[in-house]
Amino acid sequence: MSKRWEEKKKKTRKYKKSSYEYTKWDMFFDMLFWIPELLFWPIRLLILLFRAIGKFLGDIFSFS
Repeated sequence: MSKRWEEKKKKTRKYKKSSYEYTKWDMFFDMLFWIPELLFWPIRLLILLFRAIGKFLGDIFSFS
């Protein structure tokens, strides 16, 4: 094989092996998507808790 062909083969194999690297931009976008989730998660839990308590109390008083 010619040298040019061997160099091309090495480059493509190297590219395929490390085609995905986690970069700073990937981390930035991950944090950008996760920060709102972490902020609103406790609020959603409280809303669901109050709804469950309200339904439970409503069921208790509807039996009497």
